[in-house]
Amino acid sequence: MKKAIITAVFISLFFIIPNSETMAQCAMCKSNLEMAREGGGTNVGNTLNNGIMYLLVLPYAIAAVFGFIYYQKYKSKKKAEQNS
Repeated sequence: MKKAIITAVFISLFFIIPNSETMAQCAMCKSNLEMAREGGGTNVGNTLNNGIMYLLVLPYAIAAVFGFIYYQKYKSKKKAEQNS
């Protein structure tokens, strides 16, 4: 059951969360920022910062999930050895 939940989380991370707004590359960000400034956009900086935070947090979140899984397996293995 836990494997199904973990698999569902990974599928949602890789297929549901990324959309056209978050898939922009650096050149795309720069050109969109310049165009928005010319057009008088007010939320340009906030949107760019949100994209940066998304790119910053996701790798750490994935590493945390793997670390948690490793810790749980280590803890259960240690407990099984103590019971033996």
